[in-house]
Amino acid sequence: MSQQTIGVIGLGNMGNGMCQTLLRNGFKVYGTDLGLAQQASARALGVAVVESIAALCEQVDVILLSLPAAKHVQEVLLGEQGVLNCAQAHTLVIDTSTSEPDVTRSLAKSLAERGLALLDAPVSGGPAGAAGGTMVMLVGGVEADLVRAQPFLDALSSKVVHLGPSGNGHAAKLINNLLCAAHLVSTAEAVALGRKAGLDPAALLDGLNAGSGRSAISEVNFPRWILNEGFDSGFTMQLMRKDLRLALELIEQTGLQLPLAQLVGAQWAASEATLADQDDFNCIVKTVATGDLL
Repeated sequence: MSQQTIGVIGLGNMGNGMCQTLLRNGFKVYGTDLGLAQQASARALGVAVVESIAALCEQVDVILLSLPAAKHVQEVLLGEQGVLNCAQAHTLVIDTSTSEPDVTRSLAKSLAERGLALLDAPVSGGPAGAAGGTMVMLVGGVEADLVRAQPFLDALSSKVVHLGPSGNGHAAKLINNLLCAAHLVSTAEAVALGRKAGLDPAALLDGLNAGSGRSAISEVNFPRWILNEGFDSGFTMQLMRKDLRLALELIEQTGLQLPLAQLVGAQWAASEATLADQDDFNCIVKTVATGDLL
């Protein structure tokens, strides 16, 4: 099987962006998705869209998953017509979803027992990073499998960090998203305070970004999606609230007492009353102070 061929299961915002990057880098890409609109969009890019996971497995022995949650990953891998029952020998699965570490470890074991391999490789960078090939990938799994996946990961990302065994990539991603959620709230509070103190928000952020208070949120999210009230990053409130719930579960499993994380999680959970699931995740800033932020 040519190393230049890969299958993508999940052709939504992130999957579509990754398909664009893989195609641009010369890979032959097969894809499948339950959504007709997602299929049509991928087909227009040049993806060879097939009707089922079984049909995809006939064409490739490297499969990339871009799915919303652990339950979807489980169904795609372990379902009656899933990858485990349909894959070619020695197939490698690269799961870019933000999932649950314990679920990932169990899935990796199940696949390994059948001679298949799983890397958890959740990504940061959003749809723009997926389409631009500039994502950061946090990888858990066997070193030899990472070596095999490297040509694809190099095309998709600006940086790949191997964090050890299966599940570690997903644990690191939950920690990353916990920080991202906290930075959105804390930076929004800082901007609200600055505005009340007579500071222009854009000028304040310029100053903060030149100093030690900066973060990816202040450097990217505020100028790109918040100050202009665009709120169109492509990542939803529903997905971030899900990730925070998983991060809080991870904290509980460790037995740690992390009160700031708990406060951040509570604020995001409470946002369900005022912010719809499909709202952009940057909309959390609207819950800060009086909302008089911009």
